[in-house]
Amino acid sequence: MFNFLITSRSGAWDRQFYEYDRSRFLEYTNDEIAEALKDLTDDQKNVIMDWPCLFAYEGTQGIARIGRITRIKESKNTVLLEFEFDENYDPLEFGKIVEIAPLLDIREWELSRTHWAIKDEDLITRLSKAKIIRTPVIPKTSNAGGIPRSVKSDRKATSSVTSVNGFIGKIMELRGTGKETFFRGHSNRKKYKLEPSLLRKDIKGNYLYLQHEHLMYRELIISDSAEFSVDTCTLDRLVRMQHFSLPTRLLDITSNPLIALYFACKSNFGKLENGKYVGEDEGEVITFEMEPKQIKYYDSDTISCLANLVRLTKAEKDEIDLQLQTIDEFNAQPALKRLLHFIREEKAFFEPRILADHIGGITCVKGKRSNSRISSQSGAFLVFGLNAILDETGSSDFGVRRIAVKNKAEILKQLDLLNINERTVFPYIENSARYVAKKYAFQEDEK
Repeated sequence: MFNFLITSRSGAWDRQFYEYDRSRFLEYTNDEIAEALKDLTDDQKNVIMDWPCLFAYEGTQGIARIGRITRIKESKNTVLLEFEFDENYDPLEFGKIVEIAPLLDIREWELSRTHWAIKDEDLITRLSKAKIIRTPVIPKTSNAGGIPRSVKSDRKATSSVTSVNGFIGKIMELRGTGKETFFRGHSNRKKYKLEPSLLRKDIKGNYLYLQHEHLMYRELIISDSAEFSVDTCTLDRLVRMQHFSLPTRLLDITSNPLIALYFACKSNFGKLENGKYVGEDEGEVITFEMEPKQIKYYDSDTISCLANLVRLTKAEKDEIDLQLQTIDEFNAQPALKRLLHFIREEKAFFEPRILADHIGGITCVKGKRSNSRISSQSGAFLVFGLNAILDETGSSDFGVRRIAVKNKAEILKQLDLLNINERTVFPYIENSARYVAKKYAFQEDEK
């Protein structure tokens, strides 16, 4: 099954939402499917949002995109949908898709009409067999102890909680696995992904920062060199840059589940009506379970290889061939020789035997707790290598679970009783002042 969404409005898919007339929903859809989905109940919406989408413009040409619907909101006469593109697939020439239209149940007349159809066909398989797209393949596990490069997948919560007590109960179920567990919180589980800020894209699929990673790294050191005077290696500097909100290839995780719960609740409450929040976006806490041997420390050789990628230009990184068969061939590449030069600045006796798995995977690292924020948040990081994409559902060696979080405003009050709040999570005087002011602000019920 897939959603086929087509419009005549130029540039409509450049935004992250679109509104259809209610009468255009389920046009050119088989009667049985239309009958089953016409009411758009909450359950029906959830089913529809699980299916991939093909976004296109009227006519037989132009650019089409593959993605998913993240939210459906209906009124009497319209249906508003929010969506996101699947970053595994580049923009497609719609003309090529039109060539196999009968295989997708796309009918000739519907190419010239704005509507939203649901088709009983496997979109990804059809496009892959026609060689219009290339289906990403999950590679073998990295023998360097890193998380394998893989594709992004569906993000479904295995359970949900509405209180701190319920959350702790879910976390206690993870005990006794023999694995080490880390956590991450998202305040909107349908929007945010497991990707570092460096790899974020705009609505057209263009990387926002990746092209100039090496320049951002150097420019910040130049402008605020005193801040980095105590750092002894590139990882230290990247951690500090992450702390100052510069986009990096690090993804924050924590060993404290209550910190992750705080981040899952700290925003996207909805609207305050009659003293209560309504229409909140569900948050989530993601748990990462891994074998202790997969976790690296700040002085790891693998981490030195990954961290120093920041100092290569985009062109140099693009020239690296991760498929070369022998270590000597791999390390003979000009970009690898330059990477070795940077590594030896912090490890003078590092041997020129970098493995593809060292720089092509995703590795968990426990860094130095060099600032109060990392200490207060019990922070660790996932370091992303070349072309690395984290599977949203994990793998056999890297377990991912998701806990949906509701009733966020109330959970924040409960966390405050446990001394988990803005003052303790972000231990700076301006945050402490903001917390204290809010705590003692006039409340209506004080009259």
